Order: sequence, then structure tokens, then C-alpha cells
Amino acid sequence: MIKSSKILGRSAAAFDLARAIVKAAPTDASVLIIGESGTGKEIVARALHNRSNRSEEAFVAINCGAITPTLAESELFGHEKGSFTGAASTSVGCFERANNGTLFLDEVTEMPLAMQVLLLRVLESGSYHRVGGSALQKVNVRIIAATNRDPNEAIKAGSFRSDLLYRLAVFPIRVPSLRERTPDIAYLAQRFLDEFNHQETTQKTFAGDTLKNLETYNWPGNIRELKNTVMRAFILADDKLSIAPLSPVFKACPTEVTQGYLKIPIGTPLTNAQQAIVAATLDHYDGDKQLAAQALGISTKTLYNRLSQFQSASKD
Repeated sequence: MIKSSKILGRSAAAFDLARAIVKAAPTDASVLIIGESGTGKEIVARALHNRSNRSEEAFVAINCGAITPTLAESELFGHEKGSFTGAASTSVGCFERANNGTLFLDEVTEMPLAMQVLLLRVLESGSYHRVGGSALQKVNVRIIAATNRDPNEAIKAGSFRSDLLYRLAVFPIRVPSLRERTPDIAYLAQRFLDEFNHQETTQKTFAGDTLKNLETYNWPGNIRELKNTVMRAFILADDKLSIAPLSPVFKACPTEVTQGYLKIPIGTPLTNAQQAIVAATLDHYDGDKQLAAQALGISTKTLYNRLSQFQSASKD
């Protein structure tokens, strides 16, 4: 087995992806990773970095869609003290932090056009100036970019430069969706459960037809959705994780329980997290316990048992 495939799965598609990583990693060629949201594009990027000659150097990730055009240049190249209002000290940018290592440009097709021009310039010359600075900065960085869109469609829409695509896609890698690699679903679900068991020092297992039920769903949210589903079941389970066949109700709203998202702080005790998830789901379905149980992936009986436990705990 190719070592990289261990993090990706055991299907033929996972092996093909692992093979592409092995071929591209030792080179300095720019890589463009294309895949739906939740398919693990950053995992692929990190695998490329970890197998490269730059593995001992920095891996710097930046979400291009989250950068405002006014701050793009500073984010990429840094700035000198006093170069603009609020620049109280000299700051290094992403390129400088990633020097001799790898710069991962996530959601690159969402990058503002002004930022694309700046990026293209440094890719062509290997040098830049900090905002407000006169000294020429030289940089040696390997670029790995990722997108969940068809870059050619972005070019047609006028939101992405074709010359930048040619620079970034020297070695394109497509990450298949989870529905294209059904044999990996049970494998990945078990890996996530092992991870949660290790974190919480538990020995929970999957019940009955749970893995089969996971394999019959098409996972529009891909690996991220699968992990969240296993985590939710893990929080709710005592010993056995039971996940019912995922329904259209669940597909339409895999993690939303209000108009936004249920946010649980890191470090929240599992009992408290479980109670919060159940309460928010019931609220979302206006108290309909059958729909709430279906969305949570548990039986109605289990839901009633949980509610009874919560009520008893509140009286203590």
C-alpha cells in the first residue's frame, strides 16, 4: 500500500489519489487541488508537503476567500511600521512565513482580482516589497492551491485570471467525492471513531447496521460531514453508536439545528454537549421527537431515554 493512501482510504480512487501525491510531492511544481467542499483538500496539501524536500520547513495555509482586497497585499507580503493607519509595527506576510517551505492557497478561485495580480507578479519574479518598504524581498516558496469550483468556469465568469491558472495548475490533482469512493466510508468512519475513543479514553463501537447505513448515503458534505455525523453519534452513545438510515430531512440540514449552527465550546463535557445537541435539534423540529430522533440518527426510544436522563440530572 502506498503510505499516503492510509490517510485517504482503501478504494481504487484513494489509491489513484495517493499515487498522484507520491508523484508530485518530491518536485517543486505548483499543484492545484480540485474537489468538492469537505473532500480533504488540505489533507492532500499537507501530504504533498510532508513527502517533499521542504517537509522540515513551514507549511502556511491561507483562505483566499476570507481576505479583503484592501488587506490583500499586507496579508501576502507584510508591511513596514507606519505604512498605513494601524500599522503599529513591522509585520511579515504569508510568503515570508512560508519561505523555503510551502504556501497553501485554499479556495484560490475566491481570491479578489487585485490579489491575483499581486500573486502572479511574485510567482513570476520570486520577489516582492513589503507594503511601505523599499527593500526587495526574495522568496523561495512552493505553491499548492485548492478550489471547490471548476477553475475554467471561474475564468469564463471573469472572476479568475487564466494566466494565474496556468501558473498554479502545473500539476492538477482531483480529489474524488465520497460518493465516488463508497468502499472508504466504513474505513473512514472507523478511523474517526478510533480517534474519538482515543481522545476520550472510551471503547465505543458501531452498532448493528450503522456502517451499512452510512454507506447508503451520498454524503453531499463529503468527509467533513461523515466525521461530524460520527462525532454526533459518539456524543449521544453510551457504548454503541447507532446511526439510522440518513433521511432527506437530514440531507437538507446535516448540521444546522437553528438558522445558524450549534456552536459548542472546545472542552465542553460530553454530557453537556449531548444535552445541547438534543435540545437544539428538538427546538429546530418544533418539539417533534420523531423527526428529531431521525435527524440525530437514533431511535425515538433512545431519545426519550436521553430526555429522561437529562431531567433526572437537572434535579440532582
